[in-house]
Amino acid sequence: MSVTAIVLILIAAIAHASWNLFSKQAATVGTTSFIWLLSVAATIGYAPAAAAVLIVQRPHLTALNWAFMAGTGVLQAAYFLFLQNGYRVGDLSLVYPIGRGTGALLAALAGIVLLGERPGPAGLTGIVLIVAGVIVLGIPARGRRAPAPPAPAPAPVPAAAAAPRRPAVMAITFAGLTGLFIASYTLWDKHAVTTLHTPPLLQGYAAFPIMSLAFAPLALRDRPRLALVWRSYRPQVLGAAFLTPLAYILVLVALSFTAVSAIAPAREVSVLFGVLLGRRLLGEGSLPRRLGGAAAIVAGIVAVALG
Repeated sequence: MSVTAIVLILIAAIAHASWNLFSKQAATVGTTSFIWLLSVAATIGYAPAAAAVLIVQRPHLTALNWAFMAGTGVLQAAYFLFLQNGYRVGDLSLVYPIGRGTGALLAALAGIVLLGERPGPAGLTGIVLIVAGVIVLGIPARGRRAPAPPAPAPAPVPAAAAAPRRPAVMAITFAGLTGLFIASYTLWDKHAVTTLHTPPLLQGYAAFPIMSLAFAPLALRDRPRLALVWRSYRPQVLGAAFLTPLAYILVLVALSFTAVSAIAPAREVSVLFGVLLGRRLLGEGSLPRRLGGAAAIVAGIVAVALG
């Protein structure tokens, strides 16, 4: 892999982990509101760059090119929806690595089942590492044992303590569904930029106008919540609107001249950044275990790519 590709992927990884931090911070206030505001801001902010590509490069876009650009909007709308719901009920350092790892795992399994690929020992080891990392991350944190009640009648148990596993199970479920759509849009967009020769910036940009339209009815239905998200999390909205397209466009640019088998594992270093951000900026616990699980996922993705 060239130095240019490495630099692009590292910048994309930092940008990706950062916008996921912003998404997590706003997730509990308004899921669809945040996605819609992000999409609208990204659509407006990147419109001049998209127009410049159309004017300067004058790409020959067929109906199939436009269909693939519309399709990425549908796939990424589902991806954002499941991701935000995962952050609504779970930690950044839990949902982010599982989502990324599941995406890589499902892409590898799709190659085996649908394309007849036969991974070697390294690939099989990688699949095992990814599964092990997801399991390690999914282990619920051990809570403190409550002291015995002084009175004969038992004190009522708080809801959070009564069912500590439910939020974790929901978060893991949403993260797994997020991974499903990561695998889907990655394969979809790879075909668009390499086989159909859609300019990477246009393919990466196209999702945001589609998402703006798709989420508008839901977001505008609850205008007080929309106003609250914009008022309370405006820096996160604008930061994510800038970094989300940037991270993916950089990956698509790298994919346009580098094999996906090299790009896919390299970009997953963002998983480690995400775990560290969750600990440092959000105060999330279980850092050694979650960092170990995330490291196993990254190692597994590298092994799958090599195998």
